[in-house]
Amino acid sequence: MILGVLAIAAGLAAGVFLFVPFVALSYRRRGGFGGGRFVVWGAALVYLMAIWTYTLLPLPDPDTIRCAGVNLDLTAFVGDLRGAIARPGRTLTDPAVLQVLLNVLLFVPLGFFVRVLGGRGIPTALVVGLGVSAFIETTQLTGVWGLYPCAYRVFDVDDLLTNTLGALVGSVLALAVPRQHWGTPKFADADDPRPITRRRRFLAMVCDVLAAWVLGGAAAVGFQVLLYALGADRAVRDGTAASVVAGAVPIGVWLVVTLATGRTIGDHAVQLRYTGGQLPPALSRPLRFLGGIGGYLLLSALPGAWGVVTGAFALTSAVLVLTTDDRRGLPGIVSGQRLVDARQRVDS
Repeated sequence: MILGVLAIAAGLAAGVFLFVPFVALSYRRRGGFGGGRFVVWGAALVYLMAIWTYTLLPLPDPDTIRCAGVNLDLTAFVGDLRGAIARPGRTLTDPAVLQVLLNVLLFVPLGFFVRVLGGRGIPTALVVGLGVSAFIETTQLTGVWGLYPCAYRVFDVDDLLTNTLGALVGSVLALAVPRQHWGTPKFADADDPRPITRRRRFLAMVCDVLAAWVLGGAAAVGFQVLLYALGADRAVRDGTAASVVAGAVPIGVWLVVTLATGRTIGDHAVQLRYTGGQLPPALSRPLRFLGGIGGYLLLSALPGAWGVVTGAFALTSAVLVLTTDDRRGLPGIVSGQRLVDARQRVDS
């Protein structure tokens, strides 16, 4: 149970870190973002984390480890199954049968993802299934590649066969998914401009906020590690300096990106840009920054009751996206610019 929760948490964390790159790649490869496809990729991440934790964790105490053996005898495996089949009424509860079924089921999702996400068929599923299983078994055989003096789990050739069979079954089951949903093809019209919908604008805002949180958190952790390495234990425990870093780094990064390109990271991810207006870029770009994610980050960095103002700013931004022409929102109002698809050729 604990390992399952750990795998889900790790998969969700990976999904958060990869969300903005996934959106950006989707807009460049497919011309837009599909929520369903992101869910499938998220499921694949959770699955990979689950298979890793299930096969390797919990790691034993090196002082109490007991070396496991190696099973290369296929005949023993076949004999166990024959013995289970020979006992009517108890076949499905026999440990040998349960072991086979679990090993097959464990790799069914892998074969499914190979076809649906990779666009590959049965031969590739067999190779990937065998390769992943061999990597896991070898990791166990080598004591996690030398971390332990010997293997703490049995290297079993039966697992290689049943895992590979599971990948084959998953690939066959994936045939139920329509072919147009296989793989990640680049659509012929992926480079063509598309309408700027409310969903697309809000997606850009989510990308900005989420990426800023991730970057700020990573910067704070890195700064704490640096302080610890320098022996500043009091500063590490206090955490004030890390909080300042967590707020300042995203502000600086988004300011530089917006001033240099006129677009935020969220705009880049969903292929949006602001153009036109009467102001020169030296004025319109800082205003675009302050009217969008920049204003939100600056207000968020202020202490105390400023949280109410930050919430009001975020609510106002959302309302203006719903009510303004071309969904330009507050950034377009304060900069005097209109919002267009970045793939559209316009005179700026």
